[in-house]
Amino acid sequence: MRIAIIGAGAAAVGLLDALAVSETGIGEVTVFEPAAHPWRGRPYGPDLDGVLVNAPPAIMSIRHLDFGHYASWLGRERAAAHLDDLLGQPLVPRALYGAYLADTAEAALARLRERGWRTRLVAARVVAAARSGDGLGLTLRTEDGRDHPADRVALCVGGGSPQDHYGLGGAPGFVRDPYPLAYTLAQVPAAAAVTVIGSGLTAVDVVVSLAARGHAGPITLASRSGLLPHVWQRPLGHRPVHVTVERVEALCREHGGITLDDLAGLLRAELAEAGEDFAHFTAELLAAGSEEPVRRLRRQLAAVGDPRIGRRVLQETAHTVGPYAWRLLPEPDRERLRGHFRLATSVASPMVPVNAAALLRLFESGQLSVMAGVRKIEAAEGGFRVRGDGGDLNADVVVNAVNPPPKAVPRAAEPLVTSLLSGGLAALHPSGGLIPADPRLHVVGDLAGGGPFITSGIPGVAAAGARAVSGLLATRTG
Repeated sequence: MRIAIIGAGAAAVGLLDALAVSETGIGEVTVFEPAAHPWRGRPYGPDLDGVLVNAPPAIMSIRHLDFGHYASWLGRERAAAHLDDLLGQPLVPRALYGAYLADTAEAALARLRERGWRTRLVAARVVAAARSGDGLGLTLRTEDGRDHPADRVALCVGGGSPQDHYGLGGAPGFVRDPYPLAYTLAQVPAAAAVTVIGSGLTAVDVVVSLAARGHAGPITLASRSGLLPHVWQRPLGHRPVHVTVERVEALCREHGGITLDDLAGLLRAELAEAGEDFAHFTAELLAAGSEEPVRRLRRQLAAVGDPRIGRRVLQETAHTVGPYAWRLLPEPDRERLRGHFRLATSVASPMVPVNAAALLRLFESGQLSVMAGVRKIEAAEGGFRVRGDGGDLNADVVVNAVNPPPKAVPRAAEPLVTSLLSGGLAALHPSGGLIPADPRLHVVGDLAGGGPFITSGIPGVAAAGARAVSGLLATRTG
């Protein structure tokens, strides 16, 4: 069996690792990736040391359900060197986490070779795919014009590219994609007035990295909502017993389906067992959009050690149970959840306390501010004019820190996706993303249509990789 993996980011690493530990026969794996640093994807390439992994080790394992895999790789010495005192956990530079992904991928390939598999890494972009002439397999064409036969194909091309919502592309001083920050922020004058579009994790990275470089000018977070990410709390080692895939499966069998109220009932039971009130918890969550950002940030920093499990459970299960439960929900319930997209993203993808503390210092010094209700940003008079509901401001530099929407097609993968659609190998899902129209094709990661409305974290990516291996090995062609 010839397996082709298109893309070499975290999803491909999770897939390869699951394949290497599976009980299967002998075959061939070819990975296509033109990037200079394979296995790291966009988030985990070389960058500033201050650009940190945004989660504790227990949920950063790329091996599905092995919560100690990453921590074991990290080891005591490196963990101690990167210990975050507020979180009580090691928080390493993203480039170091990228080394973990690369080591895991190389170990998986070595294990496959030991079992008799042939492995190849082709440093070329796949630009087209078609059914082979005999109809038994697929043929991939790389940008150098070469054809590569495959029996199974896993599309692991990662998430979309940052969108230029305000049409600022080409304007001097506009940074469309902030990563790697080591390069883009070096172009920002130290005294410049900087507006960062967005207020999520990427925006936090930009602000904290500017401050670490000694930036002296004013910085504004400009977004429609002005909602900052929640702040991670110290892990307690709690494992959910009610909000689990197994309980969701059981409810689905019992009721013939699953609803949002069913899922809320599982969370209510989880909290009740810990002596916590569900109504109080949800009210606190929903108040996030109206609470003054700095006050809320200060309060959440003070609650890093709060023993209540509510937010911890929701943050973990959003990425582990969420992708499975989402596919079972009726469309009206999905639409209800989409209506809380910004809040859900803030909860499911919190910032680490060390970055939250850096933001708070910048807010209190007056260097950092939040501008909500942004309606328009335009190039004007050698800089930019930012227009919002509460007034306007001028900026010298605008950094685009709006994350790509879930299910968006990366620009580099557009020719391949066009080929898959025109050849009838895949179709667009009504809610975004791609769904295979041929059993030999598998879409892994955020591009997979029908998945949840929030971007996957590493637990979701690892789970998707493990599921893809089951599908690849089970696929039979007629």
